[in-house]
Amino acid sequence: MAIAVIAAVLLTAYLPSSIRPESRWLLAIIGLVLLVLIVADPGRIDRSTRLVRLLSRLLLSLLALSAVVSTALLIHVLVVGGELTHSASRLLLAGGAVWISNNIVFALLYWEVDGGGSVARTLSRPEYPDLAFPQQLNPQLAPPDWRPMFVDYLYLGMTNALAFSPTDVMPLVPWAKITMAVQSLISVAILGLVVARAVNILA
Repeated sequence: MAIAVIAAVLLTAYLPSSIRPESRWLLAIIGLVLLVLIVADPGRIDRSTRLVRLLSRLLLSLLALSAVVSTALLIHVLVVGGELTHSASRLLLAGGAVWISNNIVFALLYWEVDGGGSVARTLSRPEYPDLAFPQQLNPQLAPPDWRPMFVDYLYLGMTNALAFSPTDVMPLVPWAKITMAVQSLISVAILGLVVARAVNILA
């Protein structure tokens, strides 16, 4: 999870100023505070206080907002034109950075919200999960105390962004269905517009 946060911050900081919504310093501060919250006491996550959980969700919301704004700015540049659209390589790199950042942010959101959050999932297994993983649908495929780790949510985010639909993880509640639908729409917009514009530039 810490590696994912670092990657999201670095990828967003790498973006050209025309599609980066905030200063690199602000983004670095958000990422640093998130990292401190993640690694401060990893062995006793169930003792996390309400204030820490609230701060974590606030910072994740800021990262999500940053990703949404970057996506909107990228689409705006692709539609109206700009310096970024003069180079296919720069456009593909910037589009790839925005796409990967979005997937990381969505993975963090799935991790933080599913089943009441990571702390709630650690304390007790939800009777009715928000996201149904294959190991939950087929308990014989996993150990008795199996619970999804962050990498499972990262995989969910990547496959949902590539397939534009659920693959092996099924959304069972409204928030999960809406979130996955939004991620699919953002992904198809980025991939479709960036690739089409890059091919046009190369042609």
